[in-house]
Amino acid sequence: MSILMNRAPAQAGANSWELLKGKIMIILRNTSSGLSFEEMYRTSYNMTVAEKGEIMYNGIKEIITQFLREAAPRDINTSRDEFLASMSSFWQRYDIALTSISDIFHYMDRVYVHPQNHDSVRTVGMKIFYAEVIEAAGIKELLQQTLLPTIAADRRGEAISRVDLKSVCTMLAAFDTRPTSDYKTLFEAEFLREWTEFYRTESQRFLLDNNVNVYLDNAEQFLAQEADRADMCLPSTTKEKILLVAEREFITKHADTIINMENSGLVYMFINGQMDELKRLYGFLKRADDGVKKMAYYLSRFLRLKLQDLVDVMRSERSEREPNNPTALIENMISLKVQFDHFITEVFNSDNIFAHETQKDFEYFLSMTPRSAELSAELFSLHIDNLIRKGTKQMSDAQAEDLLDKSMVLFCCIEKEDFAKFYRYHLAKRLLLQKDAPSFPEKIMISKLKKFCGTPYTYDLDRMVTDIEKSYILMSDYKNHQESHEGPAGGIDMSVRILTKRYWPKHIADAPCCQLPPPVAAAFQQFSEFYLSKHEGRILALNPGLGYADVKAVFYGTTMGNEELGGQNPEQATSSMSVARKEEHKILQVNTYQMIVLMRFNERDRFTFQELLDDTQIPERELKRVLYSMAMGDTNQRVLLRHLTNGKEIEPCDEFSVNDGFTSNTNRIRIKMSVRCEAEPNQEGPLSRTAL
Repeated sequence: MSILMNRAPAQAGANSWELLKGKIMIILRNTSSGLSFEEMYRTSYNMTVAEKGEIMYNGIKEIITQFLREAAPRDINTSRDEFLASMSSFWQRYDIALTSISDIFHYMDRVYVHPQNHDSVRTVGMKIFYAEVIEAAGIKELLQQTLLPTIAADRRGEAISRVDLKSVCTMLAAFDTRPTSDYKTLFEAEFLREWTEFYRTESQRFLLDNNVNVYLDNAEQFLAQEADRADMCLPSTTKEKILLVAEREFITKHADTIINMENSGLVYMFINGQMDELKRLYGFLKRADDGVKKMAYYLSRFLRLKLQDLVDVMRSERSEREPNNPTALIENMISLKVQFDHFITEVFNSDNIFAHETQKDFEYFLSMTPRSAELSAELFSLHIDNLIRKGTKQMSDAQAEDLLDKSMVLFCCIEKEDFAKFYRYHLAKRLLLQKDAPSFPEKIMISKLKKFCGTPYTYDLDRMVTDIEKSYILMSDYKNHQESHEGPAGGIDMSVRILTKRYWPKHIADAPCCQLPPPVAAAFQQFSEFYLSKHEGRILALNPGLGYADVKAVFYGTTMGNEELGGQNPEQATSSMSVARKEEHKILQVNTYQMIVLMRFNERDRFTFQELLDDTQIPERELKRVLYSMAMGDTNQRVLLRHLTNGKEIEPCDEFSVNDGFTSNTNRIRIKMSVRCEAEPNQEGPLSRTAL
């Protein structure tokens, strides 16, 4: 068996180096077209294996030094017009030659140079070039005197060779690895100083026009030209620094001035709906540090002024009178929020900085104090209540959903727990007072709340709607049951809503009961027996607080004399007085408490307040509201007369009777409950109206 081994030629040594030395000089002189680089690499490889690395390493330094000392004075023309071109050409030829030499001695770099902690062949070549060319014969001083004036000439529009300029600057930057970088200290620092001063002067000149659009036109054109010049003339590292200086001088330092320019700045553009101009300003300021934050700050300050105006208007209205539209503040805020959200989406690309600042501003004005936070939640709930009851009546489902979506933009700024309390209250009233099953807007609103806040937030609301839907099914079964049996008890057509106590607001679930008129009590007893036969073990408790009724009433038209007026003011009674006339049949639309009081007058002509309180067992506060509405309210709904006293407050001894002289042009008359009585402490429901 034979073993083959690669061995370095025994004669690899001085003769081999002499051959390499001559070829290296040919490469440096750029006349290497006939050389075999593969052969040169193999020779350097063999010498390295033969441990002749030191000979080659030192020999390379000697050859490069000798070449540069001979060639540089000859090839570099130091005259003003020819210097950059000759310097660039000489450097480019040398850089190509040095790259080739470095490749030839790559194996030596790896095996000999690196373990000895010497500089690589390329690094040695760069150092020798710097020492023999840049620092010799005044080349460094000449470069300092030439580069900046050449760039200034280019800016003036004079013809220069940008390629040569960039080549020389790139050459200087290539020596940036030295411990003390002449490029950074002598050249780049001077570039930055000169250009900073120039940019500062130009930006101040552009500001003299005092118009944002004109400034942007000039600045954008100027910055584009400077970016092109830096790209064509300077190394990439210097270009980045120059552009940062330009953006600092043209954008960052003048951002406040640009944003607040009179008749053309940020607020002016926003007020006048100049979306394209705003997009342009946003893109311009986005290039600088904190440019977008400054835009957001000034837009936020403008928004706060607008919100303060809305609050001030509401306060002034409340100081003069109770406003006709108590939710006007919420409606105006929604319109303002929609407007700002539109700009944030379309102009600022949904930038989170603007969205966050806008939401903070709305939250601040809606929650300045715990009291204002609670009132804002109530007003927002009342706004949704108005939309569902009135605003969406004539709309399609899609239109109703769009309207609710528009309102929900403000929901994220409202205290969620406060809103939940008031929304339960308003939802309960809508569900109990409406004559139809829960509408689409009702359900879609709950689904939106669930999307925003999660299922637990809307659990009670869902169950309230379910209770009403089940009640409609139950009442259909009850009507069928009545038809197949004895018919309606007491001759009363009654509808009932079955509510699960724990899901409904406390003031509804725990409302005190009262003494029903016998026919109504019989009708309720009939329904109770039917319901409990289907749901054994359950307990029904009557809540008359939010019920309503249609009461047939006959007004006989008897002439009323002054002796019957008692203590009632004659002026107040004028509209109630009538001459003898034909009796009038009316249908009074009333709530359950009003119905109970009216039916008491089927038994007697007159009752005192105390007697009505004892007989009906209606809570005193609610009974006063009933009597205020029917005897002391609007003249077109005074179906009762008050006797003996004429004070503003109802006394226990006050007597009440049916106003037989009542007349109306309409057949159906709705008797609205009075809101004259103050709310009881700790009562759940709407807050008393106070300013934010």
